Amino acid sequence: MPQRTDIGVGMVGYAFMGRAHSQAWRTVGRAFDVPLTPRLAAVCGRDKAATKEAAERLGWAAVETDWRALIARDDVQLIDICSPGDMHASIAIAALAAGKHVLCEKPLANTLTEAEEMAAAAGTAYGRGARAMVGFNYRRIPALALARQLIQRGSVGTLRHVRAVYLQDWLTDADAPFTWRMQAERAGSGALGDLGAHIVDLAHYLTGDVITGVSALTATFTKERTPPGGSQPQPVTVDDAALFIARLGGGALASFEATRYATGRKNGLRIELNGSAGSLAFDLERLNELEFYDHAQDSTTAGFRRILVTEPTHPYLDGWWPPGHTLGWEHTFTHQARDLLTAIAAGEAPEPSFADGLRVQRVLDAVQRSAAVGSEWVAVNGG
Repeated sequence: MPQRTDIGVGMVGYAFMGRAHSQAWRTVGRAFDVPLTPRLAAVCGRDKAATKEAAERLGWAAVETDWRALIARDDVQLIDICSPGDMHASIAIAALAAGKHVLCEKPLANTLTEAEEMAAAAGTAYGRGARAMVGFNYRRIPALALARQLIQRGSVGTLRHVRAVYLQDWLTDADAPFTWRMQAERAGSGALGDLGAHIVDLAHYLTGDVITGVSALTATFTKERTPPGGSQPQPVTVDDAALFIARLGGGALASFEATRYATGRKNGLRIELNGSAGSLAFDLERLNELEFYDHAQDSTTAGFRRILVTEPTHPYLDGWWPPGHTLGWEHTFTHQARDLLTAIAAGEAPEPSFADGLRVQRVLDAVQRSAAVGSEWVAVNGG
């Protein structure tokens, strides 16, 4: 077996996504025979004491309080961006210019202009050997990777409909505290970018097509919220919910809903695809299952059948447990790390690329423009 070499990872941010990414970097080499062994070189955060505590808890060797210093470190070859969206473009572009590989959490940027600049920087850096990937981790769910294989195989025939929802309820309470996710200047958008980006990317990934136009509505149900420990309410400048219809380039119709106000729904992502030969359906809260309807079945006994996606022949399952021993949400980040390390070692373009992230950003931009003018049909630039 060829000797494996290591790769130093520097991560910006250590909260929710930072914890998930840290576990993936620690786990990937133990689950899969990856060609590069990640070394958790340094984590970066503005508060030195809090960052040091996070480094000790999550397994990082060193601490930085300035992302520029992180990029400059000789022991860091890959920058993992888990910060709020307002920092994505500046960090990613600087890292790529310095010859570092980049993994950037979704959505790629806060604005279409930033996403275009990031994709251009990734394109330029590619010729110098640096690789860039955007973190749409739901592509790495084995059931959805299998769904894509079935679609490519022709199991649903000519695609006619895509229906996708991502429903959460963590802002249902009007007294829930104000956070950076409610500021347009930090987050770019609300449920649209946080949740909607995922289902837009899944539509692109599963169908192999792109959204070309949208008609949208957005709403902000609670206009002000109070920060933790604060006394002055702050304006909420992002959407709480987004709803839009769309058309794909191949002619299929699509509908999307993203909200943080679906009472009782904790992480309710569901996507269904209907075609001339069959249908596929997936529910994130049943993460190890895929539903498949074969239109060629005898109508007297036809129905959706449940595929338990835990076989070693299913995508990503060769690194895990015996059939029937299910995986969890956190495994998607380990799969993401495996795919990125494999692409870097092979000198190939990882997927989803910054160009893929840009395609999603174009849709988000079109949704915002459509909602701003009363649901008018808006073409997706470049779609």
